[in-house]
Amino acid sequence: MIFPDFFHATDWALSVALLVGLSLVVMLWSYTRASGPRRWRLVCALCKALAVALLGSFLLEPMRVIEIPRTGANLFLVLADSSRSLQVRDDDGRPSREEQLRNAIVNRKNWQERLDESFELRRYTFDRQLDSSEFAMFSAEGNSTAIARSLNSIASRFRGRPIAGIIVLTDGNDTDPVDIDFAGLPSVYPVVVGSDRLANDLSISRIAVTQTNFEAAPVTINADIEATGFDGQTLTVELINGQANVVASQSIVSTGPQVLPVRFQFHPEKPGVSDFRVRVRGGDGNRDGSREATLANNERSVVVDRARGPYRVLYVSGRPNWEFKFLRRALQLDDEVDLVGLIRIARKEPKFTFRSRRDERTNPLFRGFGNEEDEEARQYNEPVLVRMGTRDAAELREGFPSTAEELFQYQAIVLDDVEAAFFTQEQMSLIEEFVSRRGGGFLMLGGQ
Repeated sequence: MIFPDFFHATDWALSVALLVGLSLVVMLWSYTRASGPRRWRLVCALCKALAVALLGSFLLEPMRVIEIPRTGANLFLVLADSSRSLQVRDDDGRPSREEQLRNAIVNRKNWQERLDESFELRRYTFDRQLDSSEFAMFSAEGNSTAIARSLNSIASRFRGRPIAGIIVLTDGNDTDPVDIDFAGLPSVYPVVVGSDRLANDLSISRIAVTQTNFEAAPVTINADIEATGFDGQTLTVELINGQANVVASQSIVSTGPQVLPVRFQFHPEKPGVSDFRVRVRGGDGNRDGSREATLANNERSVVVDRARGPYRVLYVSGRPNWEFKFLRRALQLDDEVDLVGLIRIARKEPKFTFRSRRDERTNPLFRGFGNEEDEEARQYNEPVLVRMGTRDAAELREGFPSTAEELFQYQAIVLDDVEAAFFTQEQMSLIEEFVSRRGGGFLMLGGQ
């Protein structure tokens, strides 16, 4: 209420009212008995009434108190969005959002100077995180717009400090899933740059590559194209290699706001790691992107890793069988696969059985091959293994590999009709690491 806020001697209110009222009654009675023109008597009475009312108000001690903050006692924060989304150019002829924001905080700084006269002004830029800045070298190069995270950081950083308000200059394209905690914040004044209307734009929303390790198989690249404002127009999608040469090109017709899938199938010119780009552009009237909001999303990169063969596969079989025979025969003419076989032709036997010769230590199944003194000849308590397709005499000499260096040289393992007791616990753990760490392939076939 104005009365108790403006008048401080409110205890005199009744007395002043009675005094003013009595004075007005006496004044009116005297003017009714006075002589002279009626018009002049009315004017004089009105002037005296105003004077009496003014004197009565003085008795109530009128006083208006206004609190003005001390200069620099309170903080005022200015947060400017520096994400790449500000590079978008709206389809209304105006400059880009980055140029509009730079013009507001760098070229036209008079509003900041007025704030600085009354407050301690702090300036920040934000994209993924909050950074202190003087705005002189402002550029929009950030990869995200973390509005909520930046405001929550302000609330935590200045907790207990007097903050008069926060100005947030942004285009509003928030990429932060975190909610804003307004309870710990002062008044927030958002200033949005850019148009509300959806601008014309072409973008590649998703890209994926499908490939195998075999050089004869093609590489497939799938891309999803999104077009806004290009209804009924022909779009060109190009696949470009690392030398900036167009490998393949497709034309699609935009039919509205929907995803347009594109697929490229090709054979890389050389094995190994290669870089490719998928680029989309509009028709002949938009080759330079002048009708688009931004060209930053018109192109995406993908890496194709076509490893060199041949790929070595370790085939471990618990008994001789037809599967390995025909598989080996089928792969003999394939230069991309080397099949290495470790075939068990007899299980391990106790030392006391089949002792037909004096001081014979080796398994009698090896008798007649002239290797009775060879260290490779299996003893009575060891299984009889045959190696096939090894690259040298040392490979698989001790049977199934027992170290990562030995096993990880293969790209895949095939276990065919072999029981778990064939392996030690360390070897079974090594097979698990072969798949989980090495990324090798694993195939297991059943049998008797």
